[in-house]
Amino acid sequence: MQNNVLNYLNKIVKEKPDKTAYSDGTLSLTFREVYQQSRSIGSFLHKKGVYKKPVVVFMRKSPYEVAAFFGIVTGGDFYVPIDEEMPGSRIQLILDNVKSPVILCDRDTVEIAKSFGRQESEIVLYDDIKDTEIDDNALEEICRRAIDTDPIYIVFTSGSTGIPKGVAACHRSVIDYIEQLSEILDFNGDTVFGNQAPLYFDACLKELYPTLKFGATTYLIPRNLFSIPVALVEYLNEHRINTICWVVSALTMVSAFGTFEVVKPEYLHTIAFGSEVFPIKQFRIWRRALPDATFTNLYGPTEGTGMCCYYRVEREFEEKEAIPIGRPFPNREILLLTEEGKAAKPGEEGEICIRGTSLTLGYYNDPERTAAAFVQNPLNSAYPELIYKTGDMGRINEAGELMFVSRRDYQIKHMGHRIELGEIEVNVNMLSGIQMAACVYNTEKGKIILYYVGDIGEKELTAALKIRLPRYMLPNKTVRLEKMPFTANGKIDRVALKNL
Repeated sequence: MQNNVLNYLNKIVKEKPDKTAYSDGTLSLTFREVYQQSRSIGSFLHKKGVYKKPVVVFMRKSPYEVAAFFGIVTGGDFYVPIDEEMPGSRIQLILDNVKSPVILCDRDTVEIAKSFGRQESEIVLYDDIKDTEIDDNALEEICRRAIDTDPIYIVFTSGSTGIPKGVAACHRSVIDYIEQLSEILDFNGDTVFGNQAPLYFDACLKELYPTLKFGATTYLIPRNLFSIPVALVEYLNEHRINTICWVVSALTMVSAFGTFEVVKPEYLHTIAFGSEVFPIKQFRIWRRALPDATFTNLYGPTEGTGMCCYYRVEREFEEKEAIPIGRPFPNREILLLTEEGKAAKPGEEGEICIRGTSLTLGYYNDPERTAAAFVQNPLNSAYPELIYKTGDMGRINEAGELMFVSRRDYQIKHMGHRIELGEIEVNVNMLSGIQMAACVYNTEKGKIILYYVGDIGEKELTAALKIRLPRYMLPNKTVRLEKMPFTANGKIDRVALKNL
């Protein structure tokens, strides 16, 4: 029985010790090097008496950071990734929450780490411990005592109160996720991943652990390339990357600016996307450029360990349509619940709730918010059974496919009407000359504000929308931007837009 994610590494290092596992195009680590360095780090933590504790990883995105994650797990601990691109106040809140005995840094981050107020945390350089003498006996005992509900990581998401929430996942949920995702997307030993997500988001699970499972290779694509679409595609070709699992904004950044007229991805055959609605106009550009590739829409919250639903795109979509999020992965179920806690009827909207092995352990050191989101299944009163309330609204279409409708907090009441801001965005994105668009709602002034990037003027855009939208849905203000702000994970940054 597999009860530890490191079983993947222990197996593959015997089969493909000298194959490149992780690379950023400059620095590369083989499976042997990942294995040895992770065991050295685990041995160091054991000697320090750090066991079943959160260990902060504050490093630049690199193969060394990945090996640090595995080293912490090898030592019987769980990793907490942070990054210098996070605001300092957010980093301090995370450090105060987890109270890690060790902060693992590299030479680029060590001085920054010293500026934070965690005097009880020992700051350690990765280079100083990656060759620590390995204590095989200690590591074997740690492995023997491990169970599959032990935590593996804590990743922090935004909280509505301004306090970040630390989602703690365990080996069981991660293993289940990797096994199901790998089968759905048909990963194998020839897969070459192009990682887009920062390593302090759970989105990177899609590449890091299947690489261990199959002996594949992951390239950690430099973040700056996602603002230079032609150079990004050239990077994909240079490293023969054939599989990407990106947020929609990263894909539209490529398609919206005519990149495929200059260069096309020569090796891509598997494209998965998620986290946002893919504008059909942009999706068609990708599909025309890569007619033989598979495209899969993924959906899922961090609290459900990565993605939990998928839809393989195999038909054409009209511009007004949305691509379904399909059906749940095996070994998990999606419940659509009304506000009264009852099952939604066919076609009726309900909150998307998840049950099954994929549920994480909850929010670290935050029992109140855990209890609010991870609740007893209201459809089952016979025994304890937790479900996770996503806060997303969905419905089942005529084909039996799950459709994402909106976030609960993305619905507004305007001029007496309930409005989905996403519906406005869909109509804007269908217009010629629009590259990307986002709507926000100014609650204080009661105004809908539309931000967009494109070649169409603001007055021309407003006139075009009057033909497509009812009067009460028309934006009160339209703002043309040179470029759209994005979060670190590549999504449109709606908080930044509200602050413009």
